[in-house]
Amino acid sequence: MSDTVTTARPAAEAARATRGGEQGAAARPVRRRDSFFDNAKYLAIVLVAVGHAWEPLRPDSRAVTALYMFVYAFHMPAFIIVSGYFSRTFDGSPGRLKRLVTGVVVPYVVFETAYTLFTRWTSEDPDRPVSLLDPLYLTWFLAALFVWRLTTPLWRLVRWPLPLALAIAILATTAPSIGHDLDLQRTLQFLPYFVFGLLLRPEHFRLVRRRAVRILAVPVVLCALGTAYWAVPRMDYAWFFHADSARELGVPLWYGPLMTLAAFGCSLVLVACFLAWVPGRRTWFTALGAGTLYGYLLHGFVAQAAKHWGWYEPAWVRGPAGVIAATLVAALVMTALCTPTVRRVFRCVTEPGMAWAFDAPAPRLPVELRPDRSARTLERTPHFSTREHRHGEGPYQGRETEEGRQGHLEQSRQPDRG
Repeated sequence: MSDTVTTARPAAEAARATRGGEQGAAARPVRRRDSFFDNAKYLAIVLVAVGHAWEPLRPDSRAVTALYMFVYAFHMPAFIIVSGYFSRTFDGSPGRLKRLVTGVVVPYVVFETAYTLFTRWTSEDPDRPVSLLDPLYLTWFLAALFVWRLTTPLWRLVRWPLPLALAIAILATTAPSIGHDLDLQRTLQFLPYFVFGLLLRPEHFRLVRRRAVRILAVPVVLCALGTAYWAVPRMDYAWFFHADSARELGVPLWYGPLMTLAAFGCSLVLVACFLAWVPGRRTWFTALGAGTLYGYLLHGFVAQAAKHWGWYEPAWVRGPAGVIAATLVAALVMTALCTPTVRRVFRCVTEPGMAWAFDAPAPRLPVELRPDRSARTLERTPHFSTREHRHGEGPYQGRETEEGRQGHLEQSRQPDRG
């Protein structure tokens, strides 16, 4: 008898240690980034910088304006859709809210103040006050992302989230009285793209990466470029900014709903074409995808300084050589701003830890010290063991356990924002 007990005790302790190790590994999943999404984020943010570099060159070239319109039709929608996709797990929990504050609110306050002071220095608006309710230049995206993520649990509850989001965007185009506090007009008009991202699943991205879709994307993109060139003198590309109502753009109200639906459909097609050609393997720029938020927030200073210092004034800059040079410089600057070195320097204002501002989470008890389940609970689950119940195995797999497993899987793949 004593031999049996002596033999069983180490075995039981080893089993507890194994279970504890498994529990610890599950609680601390290894973060594995998805190369496809990092590649997509990097390429999209490079297009953002290129679009800003082309902006001063539009008046002198119809071709540049067409390229500008083409890029603006999908580069921010692509970024917002990916942001929505990685916001699916936002549930308003303390940990998620802390990340929302440190990763969105704090950078918004810092860079809104910095851009206001920089604008005063460049004399573009020397009397502009520092106002957190009126996003300046690039900071509108952080204000919008804050609103979108806070409403994520609501979009997961409603029955028809995308039609509802489209209806809100349509109403926004007909309501100039919304104003520009927190750039709410743009927040509401871009809302359908974020909600669309919330509804996506990994299989949807696998679908657009098929070879047939990649081949089909070529004629679609060529057709879109030709349409953009044709539309330059016939259409206001400001519709793709999603920043103004129909009345503010000088057109009848019924243009708002029509252009909202047309722009949404056009943007989704071009986003699919863009994602179809994003490489899924690890490349030289994959690691830069983790620093896209840094590049986005910092490159605006270079873009504004270029105008202030007269980089666009030489005559040759207005020609084809200047357009190519501006494109290359913008891509190189954005690439440099996404590097790990820049991330380490500016992490204190872009992704601060701020442990001093939050209560430490309550420590979880080891498995062996947690109270046992009541006999009544076990009686209600007689078809499988306690271990099966704890790990979500067996015929009555719990919803909470499944969501927890899915959350760990998504967390292990989720890249940094940007």
